[in-house]
Amino acid sequence: MNRNKSHPARGFTLVEIMIVVVIISLLAAMAIPAFNRVRYTARRKTITNNLRIVASAAQQYMLEQGASQVSDTQLEGTSSFNYVRPISKVNAETYTGLIIGSTTTQISTVESDGTVVTFNM
Repeated sequence: MNRNKSHPARGFTLVEIMIVVVIISLLAAMAIPAFNRVRYTARRKTITNNLRIVASAAQQYMLEQGASQVSDTQLEGTSSFNYVRPISKVNAETYTGLIIGSTTTQISTVESDGTVVTFNM
């Protein structure tokens, strides 16, 4: 009596496992670039939102203080006259050295990779 004929061996063949690995690889190859695009877009939108907040705080400062321009050091802080909380950085961008004037129409910052993000006021 031969057990192999009455009870076939259970498990996966090498070809079946290779097909599954190829399918998973193809799905990953399609998903990773899409994920990177979404992450890049979210990072840009967050930086633009940070610039919008700085611009709004600058406009409020200039209205209240009667100033024609303001730097980022006058806006950010924890004193009673702070107009914006310290900004958390997304991609090691720099918000220091910003000078916003009453006639300025845009402010920009530079990410760690050299990309310039601009917000039009």
